[in-house]
Amino acid sequence: MPRAALRPLALALALLLATAGAHAGTTHVPRTQVPGVYHQQIGDVRVTALFDGTVALPRQALTGIAPGVVTRLLEHGYVPEDGKGLQTAVNAYLVQRGGHLALVDTGAAQCFGPGLGQVLANLRAAGYDPAEVDDVLLTHAHPDHLCGLLDADGKPAFANATVWLSQADAGYWLDPASEAGAPQALRFAFPMARSAVAPYAAAGRLRPFVAGDALPAGITALDSHGHTPGHVAWRIDGGDGQQLLVWGDIVHFHAVQFARPDASYEADSDRTAAIASRRRLMAEAAAGGWWVAGAHLPFPGLGHVRREGTAFAWVPGEFSPL
Repeated sequence: MPRAALRPLALALALLLATAGAHAGTTHVPRTQVPGVYHQQIGDVRVTALFDGTVALPRQALTGIAPGVVTRLLEHGYVPEDGKGLQTAVNAYLVQRGGHLALVDTGAAQCFGPGLGQVLANLRAAGYDPAEVDDVLLTHAHPDHLCGLLDADGKPAFANATVWLSQADAGYWLDPASEAGAPQALRFAFPMARSAVAPYAAAGRLRPFVAGDALPAGITALDSHGHTPGHVAWRIDGGDGQQLLVWGDIVHFHAVQFARPDASYEADSDRTAAIASRRRLMAEAAAGGWWVAGAHLPFPGLGHVRREGTAFAWVPGEFSPL
């Protein structure tokens, strides 16, 4: 090849090597994930899933199921696990119908350490001001569902919201007499519950409710007691024949409890009732083709339930543009 013809090739090679050298020592290491926000349109309702963080739940907390069966199901589920337990999401859900905003559960705030407490930041990242929330619908009174009623300064995080909590859970978790008779491992949760709701109660914006009470339009509370005495799931009418079931803590170990709904969680206050509630709501969601949102399903925790014989399976929703 003539020397003149080699010159452009040599120049191109030199530029390529120079560029490679310039980037050889450069590293880019992301420090944070994307904001934990996902929007889903369900009929006339827009649902925004809000990620609060993750907590580790040990597999040994599952009861009523052989350890070997748990191991086999977890191996097929590929759930991240470390020495503290299985990675378990904590999610909350903002439901928007027209100008009305209802937040189902609030996350753990500062109650469970640095791995949680992201709901408020993600709510703002989604473009909402917490002061715009009209109603907070609590599935139950455990810390990872109501501690987020308060901000980092201990002030009401949702300055204009009415807080809805079943009378059964309010009567149990807000009563110091219940704390004295509760299992030792759960007693820490009682003062957290009382503290979280106190400013709302003082302002007349805590609404304990029973079956038959008027609730925000288009929203129905379904009795799903078992995990706690007054646990409820919230069914939201999306219009156009579409329903959303925000079911709280019906499932903690998704890789196990869909396939084996008879497996319970040691923190359930009434394990027999919790199993019955899980079976009933899974069956209703599957039969109705309802959308489901789960507090401890992998974020964004939105999808459907499919029946498989006498058991069930989780079908995550597809990523969809708005």
